[in-house]
Amino acid sequence: MTSSAPRPSISQGPAAPSSSRRTLLRTAVTGAALTAGSWAWDASAASAAPRGRARPRPTTPETALRELEAGNRRWRTRHERHPHETLAVRRELVSGQHPFAVVLGCVDSRVPPELVFDQGLGDLLTVRSAGEVLDEAVLGSVAFGVLELGIPLVVVLGHASCGAVSAAVRADRTGERLPAHIQYLADRIRPAIDHAQEGAARVDATISAQVRRVRAQLAAEPDLAGRVAEGRLAVVGARYELSSQLVHRVAD
Repeated sequence: MTSSAPRPSISQGPAAPSSSRRTLLRTAVTGAALTAGSWAWDASAASAAPRGRARPRPTTPETALRELEAGNRRWRTRHERHPHETLAVRRELVSGQHPFAVVLGCVDSRVPPELVFDQGLGDLLTVRSAGEVLDEAVLGSVAFGVLELGIPLVVVLGHASCGAVSAAVRADRTGERLPAHIQYLADRIRPAIDHAQEGAARVDATISAQVRRVRAQLAAEPDLAGRVAEGRLAVVGARYELSSQLVHRVAD
């Protein structure tokens, strides 16, 4: 699949980041580029390992996506390798980290990214919030991975039967006030609610809509948009299906 739809402005989601924070992030690393592409990228793309690194690492959006796709295939067919857990790897990582993908996922205990994608120590920079809700801490964490660590891929990973989305849909329908800080999550998921659907279908449609919305917000973030435009970074949306363990692309 390709990303042909225009990227919504960040102002369509949560409040835009302050100019001082944007300036700070921009100065951390010089700008570059990224584009959202299909879940399965061109198999001809090659990855290269920087000198001095013991393990070859995906260094392009294409190769990073292919690695995640292969890992999920191993996971769902029960051929997991549980890679990069040896003592040698642990010692290597003492001197630094070189993850190849940021995964922004939900806090749900059934969807741990390292297992879902069959990756190991030092492979993924994982950021998790209920319903993939963006706030300054989440956005800063994603930006750290891209700007400081040079990660070429960000995956916004939603999942079937998301409790945070279900709570937001229920609160929107009934008008009930959710306890404590859970209302904060519901308020930020509410713009993604698909009122064209009813019942369980509304929850399911909203799960995908929330992934698309968060992906668009990240891709439009000024500190990342330059990399998106140049193709050095991809921001993609995906869903994990609990029943089949399949990760598949969510169309933009």
